[in-house]
Amino acid sequence: MSALQIVAAVITLGITLVGIVMTARAVPQIMSGFRLGQADKSRGDAKGKRTVTMLREIFGHTRMSRLPIVAIAHWVTMVSFMLLSLAVLQSYFQVWDPTFALPIIGHFFLWGWVNEILGWTGIVGILWLIWNRYKNHPGRNDSPQGRYSRFFGSTFWQAYFVELVIAIEIFCVVTLRGLEYALDKTGDGEHADLLHFPLTAWFGEWFTDLGRDGIKQFIVVISTIKIVTAMVWLITICSNITMGVAWHRFLAFFNIFFKRNADGKTALGPLKPMQIEGQPVDFDNLDELMEDEDDVKLGVGKVEDFTWKGLLDFSTCTECGRCQSQCPAWNTEKPLSPKLLMMTLRENAAARAPYMKAAQAGNAPEEAPAAVTTALIGDTSYDLMAPLTAYNPHGPDAVIDQDVLWSCTTCGACVEQCPVDIEHVDHIVDMRRYQVLIESAFPSELGGLFKNLENKQNPWGMSARARLDWAKDLPFDVKVIGSDIESADEVEWLFWVGCAGAYEDRAKKTTRAVAELLHTAGVEFAVLGDGETCTGDPARRAGNEMLFQMLASQNVEVLNESKAKKIVVTCAHCFNTIKNEYPQLGGEYEVVHHTQLLNRLVREKKLVPVARPDEADTSGAASTASSVTYHDPCYLGRHNGVYAPPRELIGALPGVEYKEMERSGEKSFCCGAGGARMWMEEKLGSRINLNRTDEAVATGADRIAIGCPFCRVMMTDGLTAKQSDGEAREEVEVVDVANMLLAAIRRGEDKEPATADA
Repeated sequence: MSALQIVAAVITLGITLVGIVMTARAVPQIMSGFRLGQADKSRGDAKGKRTVTMLREIFGHTRMSRLPIVAIAHWVTMVSFMLLSLAVLQSYFQVWDPTFALPIIGHFFLWGWVNEILGWTGIVGILWLIWNRYKNHPGRNDSPQGRYSRFFGSTFWQAYFVELVIAIEIFCVVTLRGLEYALDKTGDGEHADLLHFPLTAWFGEWFTDLGRDGIKQFIVVISTIKIVTAMVWLITICSNITMGVAWHRFLAFFNIFFKRNADGKTALGPLKPMQIEGQPVDFDNLDELMEDEDDVKLGVGKVEDFTWKGLLDFSTCTECGRCQSQCPAWNTEKPLSPKLLMMTLRENAAARAPYMKAAQAGNAPEEAPAAVTTALIGDTSYDLMAPLTAYNPHGPDAVIDQDVLWSCTTCGACVEQCPVDIEHVDHIVDMRRYQVLIESAFPSELGGLFKNLENKQNPWGMSARARLDWAKDLPFDVKVIGSDIESADEVEWLFWVGCAGAYEDRAKKTTRAVAELLHTAGVEFAVLGDGETCTGDPARRAGNEMLFQMLASQNVEVLNESKAKKIVVTCAHCFNTIKNEYPQLGGEYEVVHHTQLLNRLVREKKLVPVARPDEADTSGAASTASSVTYHDPCYLGRHNGVYAPPRELIGALPGVEYKEMERSGEKSFCCGAGGARMWMEEKLGSRINLNRTDEAVATGADRIAIGCPFCRVMMTDGLTAKQSDGEAREEVEVVDVANMLLAAIRRGEDKEPATADA
C-alpha cells in the first residue's frame, strides 16, 4: 500500500466514524421529537395501498409534475443520489485497492450503462436546479422584497450546499468511470470498450498517458474526495436536524406513506376532525370530555399539541416554495406564507423538544428557557414556552402572528401543490380551533357570524320563514318536504338551496334558474324549506368546531328523517360539507353540484340550448356577450376535482367563445371568500377578489362565469370596483353557469328570465 493510500484510508475512516456517530445521535433525536406529538390512529390503515401510493408519487414524481422541467431535473438527481450511493461504497474499497469492482455487477455492462447515464443526466439535472434557484433568487425578482419568488424565505446556504455536494458526488462518479476505463485499458483491456464504458471511454483515453500507477493514484484521490464530500454532507445535516432541504430525502418516504388518504388523494375536501388522544371529538359528550379540564386539548395551542404526523410534516418541508407561489394571501401582500409557516413550526418544535422531553421525564427546568431571537412568521419574538398563537393588543408575543393565522382562505392551493404531501390547511384550522374554543380570541367580525349561526342558523341572521322567498312567482310549484310531500324518496333529487341561495339576492337568481331548469327537464325535486340550516362550513373553517357539530348534526338528522339519498346543491361550500364532512357524523348521501347535474341533463338531451345566451336574454343585462371565462371555485375544483362539467356546460352553449384564465384548474386563484373570510374585513395588502377580477377581465371575456354564490359575491364586488375605476368595460358581467344555460334555452321569451342581474 502506498503512502497516498495510507493517508487516504486514515482520512476516510476517520471522517466516516464521525459521520456514523453524528447520525447515531441525530436520527434518534429526530424520531423522539416526533413522539412528542399527539396520537393519530388514522394513519396506519391499508398499508399495501399506502406503499403503492408512496412508490407512485416518489418514483413517478406525480406531485412534482406541475413544474415539468423541474420535475425531470429533480427525478434524475434523486435517482442518481439513490443508485450512485453504491458508488460511494465502492470508493471505500478503491482507496485500498484501485482495481476493485463490486461483486457480480461490477463489470456487468448494464450496470455500467446505469452509472454513466445517471451520471451525465444527473450532472445536467443538478446544474439546472442550481441555475434555476439562482435565476429565481428573490434578489432578482421584481416584486417588493422579492416576495413573489417561490424561494423567498428559503435558507439558501443549505440549498446550495446540498446541491453542490450532489454535483461533486456525481462528477466524481463520472470521473472514476473514465479512470476505470483507462486502468482497464492499460491492463488486460478485457472491459475497455464501448459496451462497458459507452459514455466515458472518450475522455477515459485522456488518462492513459498517466501510466497504470498514475491512474491508480488518481482513483485513490477521487475516491477520497467522494467519501469526504459525502461525510461532510452527513455531518452537516446531522448538525442541523431542521435542514429540511436535506432531510426530506429520507422523511418524504414516510410523510407520503402516512398521508391522510391511503389512495393518494390530497388532504383536501373534508377537514380532519378535531381529535383528543387520537379519537375524534364528539361535543355531545362534552361533560365527560371536560372531567379533567387540564388535560383536554381542543385544537392546537402549543407545537406539541400537533399530532406526530403534523411534526413530521414540518420536518419534511423542503422549502421549495410551491405552496407560497400559489397562496392567495401571500400573493396579495399578506403575512401568511404556507412555507414560512411550516418552517416556523419546524424550528419551534426543534427548539422546544429538549424541554418537552425533560417535562415528560419529570425533569422540567425550574426556569423557562431564554427567548428565541430568530425572526419568524410575522417578525414575532417570543419566549420558547409561549403559545403558538395569542391575541396581544400591546404587541406580538406568540410564535405565529394573528394576522398570519386568520389570513388563510383554506383554498387548498398549498396542499395541492406540495410535492411531499404536507397538510397545511388542517394545521391552520387546528390552531384556529384552539383560539376560538379555548382562548375566545378571533377577529371581531366572526363574533357576529357565530351569533347569527347559533341563533338564526344562517350567517345573515335572517328568519327561517324567508328561506322560500326565492320561489315566489315561479310559474310552477316547488315541492317542500314535510308539507307537500312526506319524504325525499317521492322525488328524484333533494335540492339543497343553502343560505346564500335562499337569502343573498344575487344567489337567489341562480337558485331560481336551477329550479326552472330542473322543471324544464322534467326532473322531480323537492326542497326542505325552513327545515334547512347552515351546513356549518364557515363555523368549521373559522375554528368553531362545536358550532359546526351542532349545525351539522341537526342537518344530518333532518336529512336522514326525510330519507334523502340524492342531493343537488348550488353552493360549492355546501357541496363539499354535505358530500365529504357529513359522513363523519353519520350522513351518507349522493351529492352533486348543479353544474354536474345540468351537464348530465344537457348530454341526455333533456335540456337543449338553442340560442346564444345574449340572444335569449331580453332583459338588457348583456346584449353583445359572446365570450366567457370561467372561475373555478376552490371548494368545487381543488377540494373536489370538479373541473370539466362547468366547462362542458359552457361549451354546449351556442355561439359562445371560451377564454381560459392563466390560473385555472388546479392552479386556479381563490376569490377570497373561503375559510370564513367572506365575513371578515380584508385589511392587509391588496384584495384577493380584485386580483382575481383583474385576471378575468384581462382575458377580454364579456362574461365571468362562476359556480358558487360566494364566488359570485366576491367577483361581482371586484368587477364593480374595477368598472367604477374605469379599469373594466361596463358591459362585462358576472353570472352563474346555470343562468347562462337557462337564457340559452329560453329562446328569447318575452318574459323576464331569472338570469338578469339588476
